[in-house]
Amino acid sequence: MENKLIQVVAATPRLKIGDVSFNKKEIIELINKESDCGLIVFPELSVTGYTSADLFQNDLLLKESEKALVEIAGSTKDKGLCVVVGTPFRYENCIYNCAVILSDGKIKALIPKSYIPNYSEFYEARWFASGKNIKNETVKIGVEDVPFGVDILAEDALTGAVLGVEICEDLWVPDKPSTHAALAGANIIANLSASDELIGKQDYRRELVKQQSGSCYSAYVYVSSGTDESSTDLVFSGHSIIAQNGSVLKESIFPECPNIERAIIDLQSIMHDRRRQNTFENVNVSGYRRVEVDMKSLGFDVVGKNSSGCNDISILDLSEILKRYDYPIARNPFVPQDDELRKTRCEKILRIQANGLATRVRSTGIKNLVIGISGGLDSTLALLVCHEAKKLVNDIRIIAYTMPNRGNTTRTTFDNANRLMELLADESHEISVEDGVKLHLSQLGHEESYQGEGDVTYENAQARMRTYILMDAANMKNGLVVGTGDLSELALGWCTYNGDHMSMYAVNASIPKTLVQYICRTYAYTCGNEGLKDVILSVCDTPITPELTPNKEGEIAQKTEEKIGKYDLNDFFLFYTLRYGFEPARSVAYAVKAYPEVEVNELVNAAKNFFKRFFTQQFKRSCLPDGPKVGSVTLSPRGDWRMPSDASVALWLEDLENI
Repeated sequence: MENKLIQVVAATPRLKIGDVSFNKKEIIELINKESDCGLIVFPELSVTGYTSADLFQNDLLLKESEKALVEIAGSTKDKGLCVVVGTPFRYENCIYNCAVILSDGKIKALIPKSYIPNYSEFYEARWFASGKNIKNETVKIGVEDVPFGVDILAEDALTGAVLGVEICEDLWVPDKPSTHAALAGANIIANLSASDELIGKQDYRRELVKQQSGSCYSAYVYVSSGTDESSTDLVFSGHSIIAQNGSVLKESIFPECPNIERAIIDLQSIMHDRRRQNTFENVNVSGYRRVEVDMKSLGFDVVGKNSSGCNDISILDLSEILKRYDYPIARNPFVPQDDELRKTRCEKILRIQANGLATRVRSTGIKNLVIGISGGLDSTLALLVCHEAKKLVNDIRIIAYTMPNRGNTTRTTFDNANRLMELLADESHEISVEDGVKLHLSQLGHEESYQGEGDVTYENAQARMRTYILMDAANMKNGLVVGTGDLSELALGWCTYNGDHMSMYAVNASIPKTLVQYICRTYAYTCGNEGLKDVILSVCDTPITPELTPNKEGEIAQKTEEKIGKYDLNDFFLFYTLRYGFEPARSVAYAVKAYPEVEVNELVNAAKNFFKRFFTQQFKRSCLPDGPKVGSVTLSPRGDWRMPSDASVALWLEDLENI
């Protein structure tokens, strides 16, 4: 696999207005200090200071600034990084406010600012011309001819990083240069800014950066001038923001200078989202020139371009890099780590589920909801969804059935099921499946009792018998069978085909197992009913089991995770496979960082188990009942995941062989 992680830096150096020599020294010092990263972005006009005012028209300042660029560029040699600084630059009859791209000891390109603000506190048009229409030009700096214009992207072929640049006001206008750059292939945007601080401006600025990084499916490195700028009329805050795909990774404001903000961006995730979002199209690619730069991957020195000329990396090497840089990877990516955010997320998900069910009730006119209650997590959540839907459609009736099998069903789950039905259902029924299963098995010529490990006929007969009862009960009650199966079970095929696999509306179909428990717990602590709270918490504390085999002296014998692996790991691989399109090896490398207590070989085996089940069980997902989508990962064959049931898993397993 390739290493597509890049460490980027938003750098705010110390500054003396008009003192090019001092500013050059400070910039070079930060470049040398941060030479292990791939990209460093400095503020607008960082070589001179943004508030130099009429000094911009002084030939000495312009000449010294140009000379400083050559020296700053020299400091990037053999470092494998790309640097962007801001400077005034004279071209023909005008002065331009420019971003300068530097790499491998050379000045690679000058990109002029497109939109020149000349309102309120801004007077840039007094000194600078708009470079909006400058394309296909070159300028001579020292002895080099340097591309000049707004039609330039900087590319590192090894990592796949493509850098586009805009300057301050360019972000605040409707027709943003970064939008065009992103459509032409830029997956990182650098914004060199000098935005003065006003009440409310920080929040607005942050939302602009978040929104642009989200709509452009890109990383966005924004860095504004620091407090060393002139305070004659304005105050500058050194606001730095690093965002990716609509999420802020790092932010600071009013730091003591020099200040460095670092973040690790993931080009793999960025490009996966672009390819998946087919409305994100390539536009006017031919209208841009590309200059070559070095932008090394995370954890690689300049020799990261190995002898084969590629950027390949092993599972262990990538996991070691992730550890070294403490790259944040959640153990449960479906579950927010922050308590308040998790509570809010769980409440919103339950609201979506309930509204989906309420809409189905209104559209069909069927007000009786028939549901099987096992005393387990999934049926508990589905029952809560029915209860919340009833608040939206008052004449809903919840008709609940518990269907035990003596000797298999334990007292704990049986008592929890009955207590839940008592508290939440309008009608409660107990129908034992024992006699029906025995008769069915006898008619098949199968022994009536469990034949031991691998007796799926015995196990599945119970699941199908329960669905059979629910479907017929729905016919008798003029009802709609509410499904209870969750996303994790669908991913692994841990459901009985045409048994618990089937319903008339599957409210949990896009909820992963690791999240089901949190939604239930959140409800327990917020429902205001102590009795309901107690039984829900009891359900949450009960081992996950289908109870399709004989119990051991009343205790649960069949524990799901002993059969199919830990749900947290399965959900981990499910998330990174579907959400970001990771190959198995990358997912395992991430798991090594997230689960340091688990041996690497154990994680590899867990991944193999996941992918084997995921591929071979697609046929169960190809005929799923309707159900509401609540998150970015779902397996509905009508929506997010369409996969042939005959697809081979060989390529995915092969990827896990090279540890």
